[in-house]
Amino acid sequence: MNLEKIAKNSDIVMAMLVVGIILMLIIPMPPDFLDFLLVVNIATSIIILIISIYIAEPLEFAVFPTMLLVTTLFRLALDVSSTRMILLYGNKKSPTGVPIGAGHVIPAFAQVVVGGNLIIGFLMFIILIIIQLMVITNGAERIAQVAARFTLDAMPGKQMAIDADLHSGLLDAEAAKKKRRDVERESDFYGAMDGAGKFVKGDAMASVVIMIVNIVGGLLVGIIMHKMAAVDALNTYAILTIGSGLTTTVPAFLMSTSMGMVVSRAASDANLGEDLVKQVTAQPKALMIAAGFCVLLALLGIMKLFPMPVAPFLILGALLGGGGFLIEKSNKVEDVAVVSKGQEKKKEAAKKPESVVQLMQVDPISLEVGRGLLSLVDPNQGAKLLERVTSIRRHIALELGIVVPGVRFRDNLQLKPNGYVIKIKEIEVASGEVVVNQFLAIGPEEKLKNLRGTKTVDPTYGMPGVWISPEQRGDAERLGCMIFDPVSVIATQMTEVIRGNGGDLLGRQEIQALLDTVKKTHPAVVKELVPDMLSLGEVQKVLQNLVKERVSVRDLVTILETLADNVNMSKDTEVLTECVRVALSRVICKEYVNNEGVINVITLDPQIEQIIAQSIQRTEMGSFLALDPNMGQEVLMSVGQEVGKLQEKGLQPIILCAPQIRPALKKLTDRSFPTLVVLSWNEIAPKVNVNSVGQIQLS
Repeated sequence: MNLEKIAKNSDIVMAMLVVGIILMLIIPMPPDFLDFLLVVNIATSIIILIISIYIAEPLEFAVFPTMLLVTTLFRLALDVSSTRMILLYGNKKSPTGVPIGAGHVIPAFAQVVVGGNLIIGFLMFIILIIIQLMVITNGAERIAQVAARFTLDAMPGKQMAIDADLHSGLLDAEAAKKKRRDVERESDFYGAMDGAGKFVKGDAMASVVIMIVNIVGGLLVGIIMHKMAAVDALNTYAILTIGSGLTTTVPAFLMSTSMGMVVSRAASDANLGEDLVKQVTAQPKALMIAAGFCVLLALLGIMKLFPMPVAPFLILGALLGGGGFLIEKSNKVEDVAVVSKGQEKKKEAAKKPESVVQLMQVDPISLEVGRGLLSLVDPNQGAKLLERVTSIRRHIALELGIVVPGVRFRDNLQLKPNGYVIKIKEIEVASGEVVVNQFLAIGPEEKLKNLRGTKTVDPTYGMPGVWISPEQRGDAERLGCMIFDPVSVIATQMTEVIRGNGGDLLGRQEIQALLDTVKKTHPAVVKELVPDMLSLGEVQKVLQNLVKERVSVRDLVTILETLADNVNMSKDTEVLTECVRVALSRVICKEYVNNEGVINVITLDPQIEQIIAQSIQRTEMGSFLALDPNMGQEVLMSVGQEVGKLQEKGLQPIILCAPQIRPALKKLTDRSFPTLVVLSWNEIAPKVNVNSVGQIQLS
C-alpha cells in the first residue's frame, strides 16, 4: 500500500529529491548523514549497472539519461559537502591518529582502498578519471551519436513499414500506434544519451578540479588556521581528499560503464548474460584454439624457451579445451534433435488443415527472380532492390495518395537466370530480363549501333536498348543515351505496374486505414459520410475509379466532402466519381499542362459525341455503352490515327469530350489504348488553356 502511495506521488518525491540535492550545496551535512548519502550514491550506481546488464533493449531503461543527470548532480553535491566537511573538521583526529572529523566512509576509502598511501591514492584517482573520461565515456558518447543519426535517418522507412503492416492487416491500430511511439522514443533516447555523455565528461573534469582545490585549501587551512606542520597537513588533508574523490569517482566510473552498456544494446533480444553465454558457446572451436595456444606457451615454458609460469597456462588450457569439446559435442546432439524434431513438426503441420489455409493466402504484389538475380534481393549481398522498393512506395504515396502493400520476393528456378516476373495477386502482369553488372543504354537505333553489347528492348516502355559493360558507360552518355542499372530497370517497371494496377490494390481494409487517418484531423467529414450516406464499399469504388485513371487521392478531405455534397443527387459510384473529378480539376490538369499553361488535346466530332451519348444505357447495375460494333471499331481506328500523330510529335495523347460521355468513352478506348487520358470540359481548371491538335472524325 505504501509503495502504491509513493508511485502515485512520484512527481512530488522526485521534486523533493532535487530540492534536497540543491540544499546539500548550501547547508552543511552532519557527518553520519553524509556517510549515509555516500553509501546511497554507491548503491545507486551498482543498481543502475545491474539493470543495464539485465535489459534486452535500450528502451527498457529509457529514463537512464535523466537519471544520469540527477545522479551527476547528486555526486557534485556530495563533493561540495565533503569538501566543506574536510576543510572544517578534517584536523580532528582520534588518540591513535585516525581522522574522525570527516565521517567514517571517506577515511575508510582512504585507508582500505589505497592503504593510506598518498602517492598510490593520487595515481589510482587519476587512472580512474582517465579511464572514465577518455575510454568509456568517449566510446559510449560516440555510439550514442551514431545511433541517434542512423535512427533518425531510418524513421521515415520504419514509419512506412508500420503503415504497410497496418494496411495489410498484420498489425491492428493499437499495435501500430505502439510501434510508432517506440520508433519516436528510440530516436529521442539516443539523442538524449548523446547529450547525457557531456554530463559525465563534465563530472570527471570537475572531480579533478575539486581534488586540487581540496588539497591546496587543506594545506592553507591546516598550516594557517590550525598551525599544523606542512607534512602533517599534507598527509591529513590530501588523504581525506583522495578518499572523498574515490567515494564519488568509483560510482561515476560505474555510471559511465552503465551508459556504455545501455547504448550498445541495440542489436540484441536478450540480456547481456544470456547473449554472452549463447554467442561465446556458439563457437566452441575458438575455445579449443585458445586452449591449444595456452598449452603451447606452457610447453615453451617447460623447455625454458619462454620464461613464463607453466601452471596457469596448463590449467587454463585444460579448462578451455575441455569446455570447448563438451560444448561442441552438446551442440551436435542438439542439432540432430532439432533436425529430427523439425522434420516431425513439418510432417505434422502438413497434415493439419491450417497448412492448407496458409497456402491460400494471396500476396498483393510479388516479384519472382531467376537465380542470376538473387544478389539483388539477398540481404547478405546488399539487397539493392529491397532498398529501391521503399523509395517506390514513398513515391507512389506522394503521387497517387495510396499506401502500397509490402512486396513479396521469391526465387523461381523455372525462370531464365536473368529473368523476373511481377505479379499482382498471384497473376503475372509484367516480366523482363536484366543483366547484372551491366547497364542498359536506351536511345535512337542509329546511336545504339555504335555500342557493343546485347541488343534488347526496354521492358517498361518498349524502347530499343543495348546492355553494355561499365567501361562503355561514358561513350553511351556522350552519344546522348539514357543509362540505367539493372535495379533501376526493374524498379521502373514495378512503378509502372503499380500505377496501372493501383485500383486493384485498394481493398476495404486499405480504405478504412485511409479514413482512420483523415478522422484524426477531420472527424466531422468522415462521420457525416460513412456509413450513414455511403458504405465503405461505395467509397472504395469511387477511389478505385480515380486511381485506375491515375488521379491522386491524396486530397481525401476534398473527395469526401464532394461525395457528401452530391450523394443526395445520386448514389451511382460512376456519377459520384465524375463529381469528384470536377472537384479535383486542378490536381488533374496539373499532370498534363505544359510550361505555358496549355493542354494539347484531341477533340471529338460532335456527330461522334451524339452517337455515343445516345448509345449509353443506364440500369440499376450501372451504365454501359450499347454501341454498334462496326461504329465502335471505326471510332477506335480514328482514335488510333490521332494518337499516333501525337506520339510522333512527342506529345501525350489526351482526348477532350463532353462530361456526359467521358466515362463511356474511357471504357471504349481503355482496352486498345490503356494509357490514353480522357478528360471532360468540366475538368479543365481555371486559367488552363486548351489547344486542339487534332479531331476524331468518322470516315
